[in-house]
This record gives sequence, structure tokens and C-alpha cells, in this order.
Amino acid sequence: MAKEKYYKFSEYLKERFGCRVHKVSIDAGFSCPNKDGKLSKDGCIYCDNRAFSPNTRTPKTSIETQIESGIKIGRERYGAEKFIVYFQAYSNTYAPLDILKERYDVVRKFKDIVGISIGTRPDCVDEKILDLIDSYSKDYETWIEYGLQSIHDKTLKLINRHHTYEDFLKAVELAKKRNIKICAHIIIGLPNETKEEMLETAKALAHLKIDGVKIHPLHIVKGTKLEELFKKGKYKPLELDEYVNIATEFLEYLPSTTVIQRLTADCPKEFLVAPLWILEKNKVLNLIEKKLAEKGTHQGILCPAKA
Repeated sequence: MAKEKYYKFSEYLKERFGCRVHKVSIDAGFSCPNKDGKLSKDGCIYCDNRAFSPNTRTPKTSIETQIESGIKIGRERYGAEKFIVYFQAYSNTYAPLDILKERYDVVRKFKDIVGISIGTRPDCVDEKILDLIDSYSKDYETWIEYGLQSIHDKTLKLINRHHTYEDFLKAVELAKKRNIKICAHIIIGLPNETKEEMLETAKALAHLKIDGVKIHPLHIVKGTKLEELFKKGKYKPLELDEYVNIATEFLEYLPSTTVIQRLTADCPKEFLVAPLWILEKNKVLNLIEKKLAEKGTHQGILCPAKA
């Protein structure tokens, strides 16, 4: 475990590469089966990619141009020396193999790229796709990021995910056969979930020994089905102190070796309906660290030995 109260991704990357590494997020032009009609056209009840993927809010440019721009920003703003390319927007394994390879291969044009991370749904991978992704692990730190959100199928159905927890377990099993690191995306504060149910998700991830986790508070984006529920009084987002308390306990159940890639959310003000505390990212992170310090606790303290 790191010296910090939880194992930050920045710390992991510094340990791994010995320098500051910046993650460059791109939109590679993929779609999503939950938006294009294969599964549904409605998508998840909280989803508008423009609210969390910056490249979907700007005029479309090539993958190469997006990477060049991201590297430039990473060097100038953050002093980064090396880079990970994050295929972020929509489902980045949802295309024929030849198209996937063509788009992933763009990273090979840049000498300072040390990693590749591919965001997707757990029902959008198979042996051949993961073999392709694994082929990059010879030259790059290789991650796949599965959008799980919750282990509870009743919740997944309610939020219109159109996949099951079993789909996630199968996707994890396939990736673990290869030299691919796995990051799970989790949302705290989903409709009708109790605190205990949220923590059951943490315990399940601990048991699976997931390499990394992104934890997001559920927030309401304009124009989504979730906004409709909110306006009808059928959904109430977590207050800041509620989120801090649950996130702190969530960390306690995760193994100390699990890298925490994210612990709050980003959302442009023009897209956000509620809760407004989402806009104060540093405040949220500081309060979580403060809560951990006050409790005298840290990531992994409640993790079962078998995990």
C-alpha cells in the first residue's frame, strides 16, 4: 500500500514509470449498443457523453490530432513526461476487429506513450477482442475499463444498462487470462440502492481482486431520464456528507493494492442539474481524505483476508 490513505492512480504511475504520467482522453468515433438500437436507443438513464467526455464537446478531429493536443496540454499544464491514451467516449470495443486495430494502432506513432486504456461495456468483449487488446501489452501498460456501476441486477435494470453482473464477471474472467489490467467503474448513489448494497459492490470487487476502480457519485445531467425522475421527485441525489461517508467506507473494503483511478466526478456547469457540490472536485477529495484521517482508517482496513 502507498503512503497515502488510499492508493492514488498518480502514485501508482509514478512508481511504475518513475515520472509524471498524464492520461490523454480521446473520442475514437465509436458508438454504443445501448444508444444505437442494438440493445436500446435510450441509453443509461444518467448518460450524456458530452457531460463527462471532453472530446465529445468539441469539433470532431482525428485520433492522432486529439493525442497530439492531449500530450501538449499534459506537458505544459501538468509537467508530464509520459502518457497513457484513454479511449474514453462510448464503447471502445464495439466495432469489427480491423477497425479496432486501426484506431488503437494510432498510439504507436508517439514515442512518449507508455500505456493504453480502453473504456467499454462488459458485454462488448470476447476472446478475439481481448486477444487484440492483449497484443499491445508487449509494448504498453494495458488497461481495460469496464462500466459495471453496481453488482445488483435490479439496479442495472432500473438504470437501463442492458447488461448483468454475470456479464461483468465473464468479462473479468476473460481479461484475467491475459496481461490486461482491469478497472471497474462504480457509481455511488444509484436510485433505490441502500448504503449496504453499495458496500456489497465494494466487497465483491475486493473478492475479485480488481486492479483498479473508478468511483463516481451519481449526478443529474440535463436532458436525461434521470433528470425527469428528479423533477418528478422520484430521485434525490446524495448530499455531500452522505457521499463522503459512503466513499470512505467503500475504500475501506477495497484491497490496499487496488488503484483508485477516480474518487469523484467531473461535469461542466452547463450540463449539471444536481447536486451542485459535484463542481467542487477538490473539496470533495479533501473531505474524503479528512474523513479517513478523522476515523484513523485507510483503504483496505476492512478488506477480508481472503481477498
